[in-house]
Formats: sequence, structure tokens, C-alpha cells
Amino acid sequence: MRILLFVAALVGSMAQAPSYRVEIEKYRADRLAELTAPNGWLAVQGLFWLHQGANLAGSDPASEIRLPSRAPNRLGTFTRNERHVTFTADPSAAVTAGGRPVTAFTFDPRDGEESSITVSGLTLFVIRRADRVGLRMLDPQSPARVSFAGMKYFPLDPAYQVRARFVAYDKLKPVPVPNVLGQLVPMDSPGYVEFTLNGRPFRLEPVYETSKHEDLFFIFKDLTSRKETYEAGRFLHAPLPSGGVVDLDFNRAYNPPCAFTAFATCPLPTKENQLAVRIPAGELRHHELDRF
Repeated sequence: MRILLFVAALVGSMAQAPSYRVEIEKYRADRLAELTAPNGWLAVQGLFWLHQGANLAGSDPASEIRLPSRAPNRLGTFTRNERHVTFTADPSAAVTAGGRPVTAFTFDPRDGEESSITVSGLTLFVIRRADRVGLRMLDPQSPARVSFAGMKYFPLDPAYQVRARFVAYDKLKPVPVPNVLGQLVPMDSPGYVEFTLNGRPFRLEPVYETSKHEDLFFIFKDLTSRKETYEAGRFLHAPLPSGGVVDLDFNRAYNPPCAFTAFATCPLPTKENQLAVRIPAGELRHHELDRF
């Protein structure tokens, strides 16, 4: 007889052990430090989609790319062509790149923030989302970052630290993952996991978040999204399978960047990863920004 669910063992002793609590507290502290860093998601305070040709930028209300008031009235021009995004500074603007003054700059979207310009404490760099090219702005002085009061969590619960059976695909499966822009982004999945919660069987399909294939990335949604967790879903990273088993620790489930800034381009759960069960574990909803 085929056993549908290989392992769904609860490891309560691990979740209740002091060492596990210390591990979770460190994970949360690291997460908070990353989120509140000067280049963290709370500092992301602008996303300007560029049209082909010249895009004028500055704090002048007439600018196509309207920057905060502390930026120069006329910053310069971002020019998008088929291959590159270049920047030419206005003669009156003091702009740096890599700590050095520049009057012109060519961005490489593959390098993200490493290929950026800075002016008046603002950092600007280029991102590409399929056929869309945008200019992302970091503002470490933003009220969202400066006044951030921290995150809240469900109580640690050993019932949501589970071991799941991993079923590998014969080859990587392309998964069209939706995002908040309405695009479908192809991501690779190596297989799926099967597990039980409260005696019921469930299945989730992870993807690889990067080409390095360092871990499994789960984009999922459950019934807590109605009121308790972020409406659009949550993220969870898990170690790569070992011996056909994946350790799923929903106590590490966290809010996507879109829960903290209106200028992220988050992936959304596929229909298959929307579970008809409450998973009261991990981060609670961040109520200061409700976009969905």
C-alpha cells in the first residue's frame, strides 16, 4: 500500500528546548536588523518606471521622477534605451557613485544597489522586471524606517515545526509565479513536499529563489491571511532536502517586502500554494501598510 505522507512527525522537544528558542530569537534579531538597515526594505521609498528616452528627475513638482524635497530641484536626466540606463547630472547637482563625484553614470541592473548613485542621502539604482525597467530609491531617513516599532509574532508552537516528505521532479519544473505587477515570472521548482497539520494532508511546491539553489523558497498563503497575517501571503525558506525529507519550520514564516513598502515587486502564492488551513506561526501582520 502506497504511503501518501512519508513523515509528518512533530518535533516538540526541539521546539521547546532552550537552544531552539535562542536560535529563533537570533533569527528574529537578524531579520529585524536586515529590515531596518539603511538599505533595508523600510528604506525603500520610491519606484519610478522609466519610459524609453529621457526621464527628468528632481524635487521640482514638474519632474517626471519626483524626488523628496531635500533633493536638488533639478537632479538630472535618466535615459533609457534598449540596452542601458544612463544618468547625466544637472550642472547644479552634487552626485556621487561609489563615494566619488560623477556627472554621468551607466547603471547595471544585475548589480542592483552596487550600481547606484547617491544624492542628498538618497540612493538610486535600476531594477528590471521582465520588460519593465525602473529606478528604485532608498531613503534611510524615511519615517517608515526611523519610527519602526518592530514586529510581532505568534507564540512558538512545536506543532508547526514539521518534517515533510520531498518528492523530486525528474527535472526542474518551470513555475509561472505571479507578482504584484500582474506579471508571471518563471521560477524553477525541484519538486514538492507533503506533510500533515492537525491530522490533515497538505502539499506545497517550493521554488529556487536564486540561481545558486541554496535552499527551498516557499511562497504560500493560509487562512490566517484573513485577519492575522499579511493578506497576500507569506514566505518561508527551508534547507535543501536531506534523505528525502525537508524540515519545514513555520515559526520562521515571514512577511514579504510588500508588507513594509509600497515600492516592492513581490511574488505571490500560486493557486496550489494557497492552503485551506490556519497556520498560526511566524510573523503577524504589519498593520502600518495594507496594500491588498
